[in-house]
Amino acid sequence: MTSGLRYSLLFFLCVAGFRESRAVQNCPGKQQMLTVIKQMQQFLKGQETRFAEGIRIMKSRLNNLQNTVIKGGPDPQPVSCPPLEAPENGRKFGSKYLADHEVHYTCDLGYQLIGTSSRLCLQNGSWTESAPHCKDIRPCSSQPCLNGGTCVEGSNQYKCNCPPEWKGTNCQIKTPTAPSDWPVVNDAALSRKASCTRIDHTQHCSCDPGFQMSGSPEASICQDVNECEVYKAEGTTRLCVHACINTPGSYRCACPAGYKLLGDGKNCEDLDECTLRLHNCTKHSMCINTAGGFQCVFPECPKPFGNISYVKTSPIQCERNPCPMDSRSCHHAPKTISFHYLSLPSNIPTPVSLFRMATASAPGRPGPDSLRFGIVGGNSRGNFVMQRSDRQTGELILVQSLQGPQTIEVDVDMSEYLDRTFQAKHVSKITVFVSPYSF
Repeated sequence: MTSGLRYSLLFFLCVAGFRESRAVQNCPGKQQMLTVIKQMQQFLKGQETRFAEGIRIMKSRLNNLQNTVIKGGPDPQPVSCPPLEAPENGRKFGSKYLADHEVHYTCDLGYQLIGTSSRLCLQNGSWTESAPHCKDIRPCSSQPCLNGGTCVEGSNQYKCNCPPEWKGTNCQIKTPTAPSDWPVVNDAALSRKASCTRIDHTQHCSCDPGFQMSGSPEASICQDVNECEVYKAEGTTRLCVHACINTPGSYRCACPAGYKLLGDGKNCEDLDECTLRLHNCTKHSMCINTAGGFQCVFPECPKPFGNISYVKTSPIQCERNPCPMDSRSCHHAPKTISFHYLSLPSNIPTPVSLFRMATASAPGRPGPDSLRFGIVGGNSRGNFVMQRSDRQTGELILVQSLQGPQTIEVDVDMSEYLDRTFQAKHVSKITVFVSPYSF
């Protein structure tokens, strides 16, 4: 401790003591106290000067920084990649070309995608992989129909619609040009006697609606017209959405098991066995209504592996238990696993959005600034693409029609990033039950 500070301390003690008692021992004299006061005044003046100098230096540095920022160039633009075009006879999904965004490709029916099905925009402004193309694999591309026949595409096959004078698989067989009569039922039980009247020595006969006359005027018979066969030909109006049953003079429609006939007598509506309690699922399983039936499901969480384990928080969701701080594998395991079930008719028109995933941040916590979506599992990846629909949402899109009956599984994930640092991953396991019917 310097002598000046010692005297200053002693000075204050003496002043404090002087106020309480004038008989203070060991206090300096008047001249010494004045000297201490002067030293303190000089000390404070020096501190004031140094403080003012520090303020001046700080202001100067702030001004220099401000000028540097003002003179600097504009904010850097976000990295983007060149625009991409859809392949000929195909489609492109995804319209954002910023870094870390993906685009997906698929081909029209009858074409096969050659090359990658998705491309990622990199931080250097370039796309991964090369642009794919669509190869024509349609059966009609070889023009197999002859003699003016029209080729109609089917599922991995074709059909020739032939002119009236030709028939055969490829319209190669000559047929008579005279049109045939409507198909009738040669069943006596479905035949009736014609209603005949003789006018001016001439026999006039007629049949009820739904019947066609055959035989001579003297022996006319009304045979039932099979409306189901008449309207069975391709290109005509369908009488029934499912099955047509011929009846004397008319017809009726029928639906497959698990459906009921609507009031229009033509269309079928699915019965919800789960709501109507027409199922046999146990209390430990879930009833999922499907087109024409139901499925009993029991979603299970993954079994514990190492320090990764899950707990079921709802009938269709599992959540990961807290991870040890130093376990990288645990932190990169899915934070949540959810189960979803969809029912689809056969040959549904595509593309169609089936499922969406979105993120939500907890109150008071910053949400992710970047999301990545992908298909990570399942038994039929080629029928789907996963794309971002907006900043916080991704959607699963069916791009190839499905023919039932079959069960399709597809697993999709959503990874969250904050400042390009991985935060969490969420997985949705989707099961699609495809009906054998197109309604």
